[in-house]
Amino acid sequence: MSHEGDGKALSTRLIHAEKPDGKSFVSLAVPTYRGSTVVFPTLEDLDHPREGQYRYGLHGSPTHRALTDRLAEIEGARHVQLAPSGLAAIALTFLSFLRSGNHLLVPKSSYGPTVDLANGLLADLGVETELYDPMVGGNIASLIRDNTALVWSESPGSISMEFQDVPAISAAARAKGVPVAIDNTYGAGVLFDAFAAGCDVSVQALTKYQAGHSDVLMGSVATRDEQLGKKIQRAAMLLGFGVSPDDCSLVLRGLKTFELRLRHLGESTLKVAAWLSRREEVTAVLHPAFSDCPGHDVWKRDWTGSASLFSVIFGSWSRQQVVTFVEALKLFGIGFSWGGANSLAITYHDLDRPSAELGPLLVRLNIGLEDPADLIADLEQALAQASSL
Repeated sequence: MSHEGDGKALSTRLIHAEKPDGKSFVSLAVPTYRGSTVVFPTLEDLDHPREGQYRYGLHGSPTHRALTDRLAEIEGARHVQLAPSGLAAIALTFLSFLRSGNHLLVPKSSYGPTVDLANGLLADLGVETELYDPMVGGNIASLIRDNTALVWSESPGSISMEFQDVPAISAAARAKGVPVAIDNTYGAGVLFDAFAAGCDVSVQALTKYQAGHSDVLMGSVATRDEQLGKKIQRAAMLLGFGVSPDDCSLVLRGLKTFELRLRHLGESTLKVAAWLSRREEVTAVLHPAFSDCPGHDVWKRDWTGSASLFSVIFGSWSRQQVVTFVEALKLFGIGFSWGGANSLAITYHDLDRPSAELGPLLVRLNIGLEDPADLIADLEQALAQASSL
């Protein structure tokens, strides 16, 4: 069916409609460029792309580049590769560096899925993983072998909050020619300078503080080394890792309030942690501002602040009391992740850190954007219910 006078069928005109002129529309928001196919003006451009030329939607768009440029500026990196989640960013790092026959060092305090990935898929691929004491510092040199291909760090440790001496670990690894990568999600690229500490690669779950609203999954892998950047980018392309431009837009939006939120979350968390530290039910507060936290002195030396996550231990309680406490909370949701607007609480029945006895008596708290006084009142009523058992 054609329209009289234009000579082309309706189906053709719908697909090849004139493109709108966006030059006179200037928005404060970065445009969201959606697309899988990227068209080229000539075959020469397709066969011999220029540096930085877009080739396919899977590999990025101006929206993606706006985000990676901003993240690089925040973290002081030269190259940033996006991944579909924080765990995907960890997997991308591992698969960029490790091959069959290699040895990998991972702290015992790492994020559970990181350890599962190392002991599962990497083991199937012939990579040997050794779990090390997160507080080893420069003594990690004694664990490095001839076939060690990567030292992984996570500071603080997931759940049990060990702050590692990353500069000492990096110096020891560099002396033996081994690269160091860190999960710097808690540091958010601003509270801890991973590159100044000697790390080669900094990995983050942008799901947390950068996105900030518990509605996006995304990760990043950053480096200052151009060759490493190309190596990571190549691995991402071969693995087919892609990130939605819509999700990039959400993270770009989150970055506008990122610093304000992070500062506010840190201040609110410190108020709540200080209140809990004065409660007789609490036998340890695993927050970097308190001496109970492993690596407290390292945090004071290397960090510029703290974020929204910390743990408390109810060493004189029963496991049932811990469960009752968490389930009695009204403003704290029970759930994984952290860094968003909502406060969260979680406990682990089989946790063996800081010991097999105390692990099940540990509760991890994420403080959100609620008023600290309301959160403290909620904690107080939940403590009363659990203490009455």
